[in-house]
Amino acid sequence: MTRKLKGSAPQTKLPIGSIDSHMHIYNRNFPSQPDGPDCPSDFAGISEYREVQKWLGLERVIVTNSNAHQKSNDCLLYALAKLGDSSRGIACIRPDTSEKTLDSYHQKGVRGARIMNLGGATRLNDLLAVDQLIQPLNWGCIVQFDGNQLAEHAPLLLQIQGNYVLDHHGKFFESISVDGPELKQVFNLIDKGNCYFKLAACYESSTLGYPHYQDVADIAKAVIAHAPERVIWGSNWPHVSSNSPDQTPCDAELLDKVCSWIPNQQVLEQIFVENPAKLYGF
Repeated sequence: MTRKLKGSAPQTKLPIGSIDSHMHIYNRNFPSQPDGPDCPSDFAGISEYREVQKWLGLERVIVTNSNAHQKSNDCLLYALAKLGDSSRGIACIRPDTSEKTLDSYHQKGVRGARIMNLGGATRLNDLLAVDQLIQPLNWGCIVQFDGNQLAEHAPLLLQIQGNYVLDHHGKFFESISVDGPELKQVFNLIDKGNCYFKLAACYESSTLGYPHYQDVADIAKAVIAHAPERVIWGSNWPHVSSNSPDQTPCDAELLDKVCSWIPNQQVLEQIFVENPAKLYGF
């Protein structure tokens, strides 16, 4: 079974400097950690991702520490060293992470902390402590949870001092209406001025599914129309929620699908270049 790394070029020609704001790197030297899921059977490393970058027309990347690696950032730091100045990282940060460690991570390209309520090592109960810890470095958090619990978590999110990202289209496992209270709450969070919204992994939460992911598409279009300056995109490569490498989505097809939700070239440049460059210090 083989993960698809190349193929017909996407119909979308991405602007110069486009950034993949969410993906993961796996390497055989960095096995999965206790309490985490297994690494993908074929792993998925630097050379494979560089093929995907070339295929899609991407130039810069935000590497996100995986659930498989839990509290260990070793694979992330390895990836940042290999990818160099074209990369930034999102690490697992704990409330007791030392200032010395944070400074070291910053020098190596880390620019944010992952808060992952769906199997991650750092969860919402530690969000505010981590947020306070990373403020001197001007980092932000990426936050992922079951979006249908947004009303429960919104008061906490409103207390975040730095920038943060609602991950994976808000991850509404049960479809919501564009006229419903959930999307109004997303707009309220964005309007506070420190919340971004990430287009990534529509296949993980869409109840309508392939090929159009219409329920997620409707949410994405509404958020883009409301605040295009607060939207970023991530490939979610290597799509480890799939059962096997040859069952992962076609990255070119998925990119074109997401880009069909974006109204014009100006907004495309905001989402793929300007917004993530500002957020992650390129």
